[in-house]
Amino acid sequence: MSNERFEALATEALASLPPELSMHIENLAIMVEDEALGRSLFGLYEGIPLTRRGPMSYNGVLPDRITLYQKTICAGCHNEDEVKVQIRKTVIHEVAHHFGISDPRLEELGWA
Repeated sequence: MSNERFEALATEALASLPPELSMHIENLAIMVEDEALGRSLFGLYEGIPLTRRGPMSYNGVLPDRITLYQKTICAGCHNEDEVKVQIRKTVIHEVAHHFGISDPRLEELGWA
């Protein structure tokens, strides 16, 4: 799959989030890289979750970052439809971290 198509699917996944959720996303960039060095990850959230931000502790910072790992996602899928589903699941999982939801809670919800 081309990088352009993968990025388009990532954009679609982000746009598919419910508006009542996506309107609360703040200072977040989504990046695509080939794979995580030394780790087998579909995605990674790096930043300060919304639940830990405050007016005195959160200013002048770089955007939070969600990285999607294209080669890892594509290697775990058999066709474009599966890639699309995995990208969406990964975006939802990493956006949940942006909102301060932990991996154990995501596992309880079926999004881990």
